[in-house]
Amino acid sequence: MSGATLARMSTPFPDFQPTVDFSGPLPAPAEWRPPADRILAGDPLQRAWNLYTSADGHFSAGIWECQPGRWRVVFTEHEYCQLLAGRIVVRGDDGSVRQYGPGDAFVSPSGFTGEWDVLEPARKHYVIYE
Repeated sequence: MSGATLARMSTPFPDFQPTVDFSGPLPAPAEWRPPADRILAGDPLQRAWNLYTSADGHFSAGIWECQPGRWRVVFTEHEYCQLLAGRIVVRGDDGSVRQYGPGDAFVSPSGFTGEWDVLEPARKHYVIYE
């Protein structure tokens, strides 16, 4: 690497934030259920620990959990998910059906509509861009 490249790499960013550790102590979670008219089965109680939100509010990341249940979804954001525990089935209104388990990762793009069916208590890392 050239000296100029190294100098650019070592220049501190003015608004630098420390890294966010997902394994550290968690804040109190937010809890909710989908709107009653979207629940199709079960009692999908959800919890989320939002661990990071960008200054402009468009980017966030954290941990999500859900109890078994099935509900209609309409994504207005792009969401990357990596399932840590449990089993879920994602059914698109386009007829697509995918099952995910621990270690699987996927993206639900903005505009996706369909159903999420949590078959076993689930936990995931999420990253959202709105």
